[in-house]
Amino acid sequence: MMMRDYGAETEKRVEFIRKLLRNSGAHGIVFGNSGGKDSALVGILCKRACVDTVGLIMPCGSKRNYNEDVRDAMAISEQYGIQARTVDLSGVADEMKRALGPAVDISGEAAANIAPRLRMTALYAVAASEKRLVAGTGNRSEKHMGYFTKWGDGAYDFNPIADLTVTEVFGFLRHLGAPNLIIEKEPSAGLFDGQTDEGEMGITYEKIDGYLLSGQCTPEELDIIDRYHRASEHKRLSPAVYKNENP
Repeated sequence: MMMRDYGAETEKRVEFIRKLLRNSGAHGIVFGNSGGKDSALVGILCKRACVDTVGLIMPCGSKRNYNEDVRDAMAISEQYGIQARTVDLSGVADEMKRALGPAVDISGEAAANIAPRLRMTALYAVAASEKRLVAGTGNRSEKHMGYFTKWGDGAYDFNPIADLTVTEVFGFLRHLGAPNLIIEKEPSAGLFDGQTDEGEMGITYEKIDGYLLSGQCTPEELDIIDRYHRASEHKRLSPAVYKNENP
């Protein structure tokens, strides 16, 4: 089995980002630094491509956001020299839910998705104010399962890791010397306390990646993967628009 050349692949991704910057005329990059594996890898790649890279730390709601997530985000920022800024969105999220009160009995799922959509708004406000591009931080495993928020973390100008499974993201992080606190951290969107990606989906990323990379999984695992993939198809498609077939 041929060894993966992480060094060469890293440079290709860095050059991809540099080319986008040149073509766009943007002056810098902004990304959401959540303190997780994906944002860590995106931050490292973006910083290599562009000195003027900002990681926005955006706690919102859950206790984890204000504790280990902020700690881990700052660790990545300090180790790789990435500028960090913090925007506390909890008050805004509370006000949004309060404002919606007279209009709708908001569901738990809808309430949880407010945070990622507010983060997207914050990222684009910074980007528009400072001529930056917004870097996405979603991976292939999440995209296949639909484990992202439409118009939230699913919105960005470019994504340098969209083709990588979770397993491959960890491979790159190890190659790039990321701290163990990132590599050993249990994946979580941090939307509410106690939430983990794998617990919510009912399947591990190891099993999902085994299917995506080799097609191997049990019938029970395939049932979960297919169910999530089918239910989230709308997230991977462009919005439907009317086309006049007889102009």
